Amino acid sequence: MRILLLAPLWETVPPPAYGGTEAVISLLSDGLALAGHDVTLFASGGSTTLGNLHWVYPRSLRTAYDLRDPSPYGWLHNAIALSKAEEFDIVHNHSGELAMAMSHLIKTPMLTTMHDLITPDAKIIWDYYQGFYNTVSYAQRKSMPKIANRNFIGVVYNAIEVETFPYCEQKEDYLLFLAHIAPKKGTHHAIEVAKRLGKKLLIAGKVDRVGREYFAKEIEPKIDGKQIQFLGEADAEQKRALYARAYCLLAPLTWEEPFGLTMVEAMACGTPVIAFSRGAAPELIVEGKTGYLVSDVEEMVKAVYRIDQIEPRYCREHVKQNFDAPRMVKDYLATYEKVLNLSAVTLKGRHIFSLPAHKVPEIPSVINEMAVDSLTPSALDITRDIQAEQEGPDLTGISKN
Repeated sequence: MRILLLAPLWETVPPPAYGGTEAVISLLSDGLALAGHDVTLFASGGSTTLGNLHWVYPRSLRTAYDLRDPSPYGWLHNAIALSKAEEFDIVHNHSGELAMAMSHLIKTPMLTTMHDLITPDAKIIWDYYQGFYNTVSYAQRKSMPKIANRNFIGVVYNAIEVETFPYCEQKEDYLLFLAHIAPKKGTHHAIEVAKRLGKKLLIAGKVDRVGREYFAKEIEPKIDGKQIQFLGEADAEQKRALYARAYCLLAPLTWEEPFGLTMVEAMACGTPVIAFSRGAAPELIVEGKTGYLVSDVEEMVKAVYRIDQIEPRYCREHVKQNFDAPRMVKDYLATYEKVLNLSAVTLKGRHIFSLPAHKVPEIPSVINEMAVDSLTPSALDITRDIQAEQEGPDLTGISKN
C-alpha cells in the first residue's frame, strides 16, 4: 500500500522530548515501513523515518523563534503534501483541520486521526469534510459535537514501543508529574497533593508560550527545590528514568484529555498512575490494578496511600497487551482497508454524505481483544453509547466488512 502520512510541523517526528502526536506518528511510520508498505512522511525538517521524508521547513516550528508568524509554513506544508496525493492509495492526516479543508481538492481517500478536541470555530470544517476520521479513544468520540460528517471509522488507540521503557519494581519515594505545564494538565493540583502528603514531587515538562503566565503565577512560587522540584523538559532518556523510579505518576487533569500517553508510558515502567477520572483516563487505567481513578485532590491524596496494593508487573503487561506499537500498526492497516472499501463505493455515484456512520456490530477489536478486566464500567458505558448512536439503516451495496 502506498501511504502518505501528514504530520504537523510544531515538533519533529519523533519529538526530542514531549510531543505525543509526533511520537505516535513516528511509531506508525516506521511500523508501516517495516511491514513492507511504501510510506512517505511529510513532516518538519530534522524528522527521521524508515519511510521517505519530505519537508518544507528545516526545523520544527516550536523552535523557530525567529519567525514572527509560523502559519504560512503550515499552509505550504499541507498544500505541497496534498499536491502529491494522487501518487498514493491513502492520505493519513494527523495535521488537523487545515488538511481537511484542503481535502476537497484531491480524489485520494483521506483518513484523519483526531488528536485533539474540536473547537467551535473549527466545527464548520468537520461539517464540510468528506473524508473519514478516527478517534484515539472512545471518550474523545463521545465528547465530539454533532457534525454533518458521519464517516466515523472507529477508534485506534495510541501506542508506545514498550520494550524501550525500562521495567522497575524498586521504587523511590517521590511523586511524579510529567506533562507540559498548563492549567488543563493540573500541575497546581499535583503540588497540592504533594504538600498535603509531605512527599517530594518532581515536575518535568515544557513551558510553552501559552503556559508562561500560568507557570510564573501558579507554579514557580511553589517550587522550593527540595520538596517541590522543577526539572524542566525531560528528553526521552530522562523521562524513562523518572518513570521507572517514581512511586506513582499524578495526572490531575482538568479537561477531557483524548488519550494521555504519559499514563501509558509510566505504566509500561511498572509505575502506577493516579488520575482524575476525565477524558480517556478510564480507558487507560484499570482501577485498583494499574492505578486509581479519582474525582478530586482529596481522593487523590487518599489513593496515594493505596499505591502499595498495585503490582508493577500487571501495569507492564496491561500496556504491552493493549498499547504496544505493533498493535496500533495492525489496527491502522485494518482501518485503511475499511476506508478504501467504503471510498470505492462512493466512486460509483454515492455522495459521501449519504454514507452512514461506520457501523460497529460488536465492540471493536481494539477493545474486543483486551482482557475482560481491562475495561472499567465507565469505559464500557462509552462504547455502548457510541454504538447506539451509530445505529442506522444499511445502504444497499455497501460492505460492512
